[in-house]
Amino acid sequence: MIDLHYCATPNGQKIAILLEEAELPYRVIPYDIFDGDQLTAEFGRINPNHKLPAIVDHAPAWGGAPVTVFESGAILQYLAEKSGRFLAATGPERATALSWLTWQVAGLGPMGGQASHFLRYAPPGQDYAVKRYTSELNRLLTVLEGRLAESPYVGGAGYSIADIAIWPGRASAFVMGLSLDDWPATRRWFEAIRERPAVGRAMSRPDLAAPAKYLGRNQTLDDREWSNMFGDANRSAVRR
Repeated sequence: MIDLHYCATPNGQKIAILLEEAELPYRVIPYDIFDGDQLTAEFGRINPNHKLPAIVDHAPAWGGAPVTVFESGAILQYLAEKSGRFLAATGPERATALSWLTWQVAGLGPMGGQASHFLRYAPPGQDYAVKRYTSELNRLLTVLEGRLAESPYVGGAGYSIADIAIWPGRASAFVMGLSLDDWPATRRWFEAIRERPAVGRAMSRPDLAAPAKYLGRNQTLDDREWSNMFGDANRSAVRR
């Protein structure tokens, strides 16, 4: 059994999708990040960075004590290697998939997150930041379009953890008002993955669903929620 410490962000959804795809048994442990569930000392022992998702594998492949893994890219690679699926063991396909996985966690994900923050949460008057991050997000989506125009999946001929890493964030771009109309190859890829049964299960399970306050273009947080997400409470958690 794997414990999935989870909230319904794109980073959490990518792990849920892989667990469903690989048919690994798991238990969802939900967190409300606006309420600060992730800022406890108990969760800090699982992930000292106090971010979600994280997993605890109670039956690691090599035996022994439970293994904790945090950071979504590391979790995807760990689960792919544990299950022997969605990541080639050796060779160029593995290198390509890991390159695109790293591209997502180092570029597309953070830039999408910053664009989302300034569009959805920041106070008015952030025009430069909005332009900076939405422009970079569009540049990266153009990179993705170019890749998918020449390859059925981002890692090559086969579906891999690189696709799983990217797909939920591309879906969340709709919240920011972005459309797939300008990226026909991405639309083909996006819709093909959406039709996968495991993706459907992950996106429809009640215990994996996104609360209403995780969605929508303009969000208003109260002082406590802001502190938990972006302010003093968020920073103080790592000083314990």
